Amino acid sequence: MSVELNHTIVHARDNRESAEFFADLLHLEITAEWGPFVAVGLSNGVTLDFATVPADGITPQHYAFLVSEDEFEAAYARIGERGIEHYADPQRKQPGTVNHNDGGRGVYFMDPAGHAMELITVPYGGWAS
Repeated sequence: MSVELNHTIVHARDNRESAEFFADLLHLEITAEWGPFVAVGLSNGVTLDFATVPADGITPQHYAFLVSEDEFEAAYARIGERGIEHYADPQRKQPGTVNHNDGGRGVYFMDPAGHAMELITVPYGGWAS
């Protein structure tokens, strides 16, 4: 069997708030709830399992998601409609815009727990030829 990522735990101040923020932004489903977890399923079978932890226990992480152009367009529209601060770069020096790295588009924004989220339409380095 090949090795595949199955799930990862995402610390949140409020597991439901963070899961709903993410699921709504990308039109995904909350797939399960058990114990301290609210899971959001991705198209490749991986789940993000949001867990409520004390705010001082959250270490900000970076999560990058490869999305189609249509998914990017829809998510970016929702980012604008909701007034979510966003940037073309991870250093947050280019506010209110997207980048065009590797011939695609990308955007950075923060989730409710302070994690840096990134949406890209082309993988880093471009598509393999």
